[in-house]
Amino acid sequence: MARHVRTICSLAAALLLSQTPPTAAPTAAQDPGAPAAREAAPARQAERPGRTGLPLPRFVSLRASEVNLRTGPGVRYPIDWVYRRRDLPVEIIDEHETWRRIRDWEGTIGWVHQSMLQGARKVMVTGELRVLRRAPERAADPIARIEPGVIARLEACDEGWCEISIDGLSGWLERHEFYGVYPREEVE
Repeated sequence: MARHVRTICSLAAALLLSQTPPTAAPTAAQDPGAPAAREAAPARQAERPGRTGLPLPRFVSLRASEVNLRTGPGVRYPIDWVYRRRDLPVEIIDEHETWRRIRDWEGTIGWVHQSMLQGARKVMVTGELRVLRRAPERAADPIARIEPGVIARLEACDEGWCEISIDGLSGWLERHEFYGVYPREEVE
């Protein structure tokens, strides 16, 4: 019952925050030790190679507009959550054969098949209405106001700022204004 209430509250909040919120099925797999929100997320652990040789953890994005999150690494495990948002950024935290254990922006953890993920770096605006700026400084001219839930392509990061692009519009946001990049990660 509590899981259903959490899901209903999460969906209601997402609908209020954005015109195109990430949507999901009725329940979510939650690791008891996982953060409930991005602000509670720990700093990136030291990179360690996964079975693929790529670093863990790492950010990727969803390849399809419908992706099943399972309770374990295989189709025999039940579906616990359904993502209905292509390009949503997620973090790969473990690998098992062709399956990847992921964590989303709310801290939900589960397994997806590698074919449902892509290496393209995307970010999702979080919190409140954000101002996209022409340069990486607060005094820079504003370009646009970006609503929470908007997904953009990550271009580069410079200290506390990252350059993103949305439908051909490019500008800078502070790192804390979106999900999809580590606090001190260098992106070129």
